[in-house]
Amino acid sequence: MQHRPEYHFTPESNWMNDPNGLIYFEGEYHLFYQYHPDSNVWGPMHWGHAVSRDMVHWEHLPIALYPDSLGYIFSGSAVIDWKNTSGLGQKGKPPMIAIFTHHNEDSEQAGGNQYQYQSIAYSNDKGRTWTKYQDNPVLHNPGIKDFRDPKVIWHEESGKWVMVLAVYDKVMIYHSPNLINWTFSSEFGIECDTRLWECPDLFPLTVGGSAEIKWVLLVSIQKDGPNKGSATGYFIGDFDGKTFRADKENQQWADYGKDNYAIVTWSDIPAEDGRRLALGWMSNWEYAESVPTESWRGAMTLPRELKLYKEGNDYHLRSLPIRELNSLNRNTTRLESQHIDGPSRIDFDTNGHLYKIELVFKDPGEGIVGVRISNGHGECLDVCYGGADKVYYIDRTQAGDIKFNNAFAGVHIAPAGYKRADVQMTIFLDVASVELFADNGGCVMTDIFFPSAPFDRIGIFGDPYPVILESGSLTMLNNELY
Repeated sequence: MQHRPEYHFTPESNWMNDPNGLIYFEGEYHLFYQYHPDSNVWGPMHWGHAVSRDMVHWEHLPIALYPDSLGYIFSGSAVIDWKNTSGLGQKGKPPMIAIFTHHNEDSEQAGGNQYQYQSIAYSNDKGRTWTKYQDNPVLHNPGIKDFRDPKVIWHEESGKWVMVLAVYDKVMIYHSPNLINWTFSSEFGIECDTRLWECPDLFPLTVGGSAEIKWVLLVSIQKDGPNKGSATGYFIGDFDGKTFRADKENQQWADYGKDNYAIVTWSDIPAEDGRRLALGWMSNWEYAESVPTESWRGAMTLPRELKLYKEGNDYHLRSLPIRELNSLNRNTTRLESQHIDGPSRIDFDTNGHLYKIELVFKDPGEGIVGVRISNGHGECLDVCYGGADKVYYIDRTQAGDIKFNNAFAGVHIAPAGYKRADVQMTIFLDVASVELFADNGGCVMTDIFFPSAPFDRIGIFGDPYPVILESGSLTMLNNELY
């Protein structure tokens, strides 16, 4: 089926957007997601559901949550209630609890401003069947139109559940002893921000190379991202169980591409694993409903591990592809160190079009080094580094169909922000997407594209020549997603 990714998660059919309820339990990674089963454009939201043992190979499961008299099922999260604080567990086993926004479309159309409120559902069979709590909602709307997307965590130090909730231009934080009775704690936001905040996430990370712990607040912004449109940003600060404190002027971006939104992280990853694992929706609200796919719309990014590093006085997230993706590796062509004197094509087994490309170049100074991915129809996608401004960029202006939306074509730019003698790129290429992990995850970009035929040619170019390739490899990938 044209444009359907071969190793990124997509719905079996129809519309999908935000990942929801990411949780690990008894050997399974759960992925719930915003789903409209009756159309390939946004509509009455359900929670779709899939499970995996490695976040790479997925099994589709029946829809988990359907709309009801309280409204559509908007975004949210899930937790394992290990201590059965909710009292909803059975036979001594902890329940899986989903916390989500009910969106009452009738109330919104009638002009009200209390049409979003928070509810819960519970499962006692590893997420296979769900029961909505009989006294929903558990958090009523205080009179705010945009009041949604609850992410819930257990805060060990205070012995309470904590909810971070998107409230138009800020987040509100609540706490609860039992996931049912919620009390307002505090809020965090940028005064007079005109951008809609969505899909928050709040979690601690240990700063690499130290014992210091900082808290990360992920927030997706529906407009004015670093390359326009929607994007996911973050703040680094401190959290005491009630109040998040951070520099409000220092919002950073988790991905500089056009197509990584609503990034959230998995709950209940075992301590012996210790990773902070994340996933995003691979699209942009500027054109998500008009991309040229028919029986399905929407895909997820590759799962990523988030790490936190301190550089001088500043903290930055790094995103790295999870190690489980190595299970897709098929065969690898090694590239020797070489001077490249003109546009070149990498010689490799062309019996395929799914790749992981790993390249290390000598820093070109104010010049440019790049990878051109193309097909026999004259379509191409460029992934490059360089120029006087020292940036990474992806150019998809000639990468296939761009006419379906005026906001789609473009050259997307990311600051490199590092001082090294070489330039490191890891590129994952699927049928209709590219994900760049550069400088050990310090710069990340995700873009989708829609070629008329698969990209099966890979070359290196630069300005000026010669380009100095220090090392590299090209790995063909399997398409064993399901």
